[in-house]
Amino acid sequence: MTVQAKRRRFSLDQYHRMGHTGILGAGDRVELVDGDIVEMGSIHTRHAGTVARIAHLFATRLDRRALVWTQNPLLLAQYQSEPLPDLMLLVPRTDFYVGGLPEPPSVRLLVEVADASLYYDRQKKLPLYARSGVAESWLVNIDVKRLEIHRNPGRLRYRSVRLPTGSETFAPAAFPDVKLTPRDLFG
Repeated sequence: MTVQAKRRRFSLDQYHRMGHTGILGAGDRVELVDGDIVEMGSIHTRHAGTVARIAHLFATRLDRRALVWTQNPLLLAQYQSEPLPDLMLLVPRTDFYVGGLPEPPSVRLLVEVADASLYYDRQKKLPLYARSGVAESWLVNIDVKRLEIHRNPGRLRYRSVRLPTGSETFAPAAFPDVKLTPRDLFG
């Protein structure tokens, strides 16, 4: 006899109820991606420091033109997803998104910092962000100190990928005056 495992997908409502009832607690590092509850790895110092460096760069260079949102949820209701990107630059709101989580139209830039999560971020999360209409996503690979700039979202993936090198400058499309180099991201 062959036993076949069945996959159980969850809706956003079920996921939120698990949090409210204590099934998922504050100490659980999980996110909902395409209906799957995904356990996230622990954050190591190199990862945390890179997120902090990038957040500081944007906070100081953007003044109040964007809200720097770190390791907080993005609501992708159409795809039963609520991932936790490492950093987003959001359209500022006076309520700081207390009235509802940000959705793709509010995202000016999304950043995933990857080490052990590189394959998952590239194969699962970036296509999800593209399908959802997030205009620009950066994948910061801290193992090889390489940045991937993903733009022009499509149905399956981003149609434009740029890999700046050396002292080459780049900027978020929403903030072309905020010039950066790879050295700014990696130290």
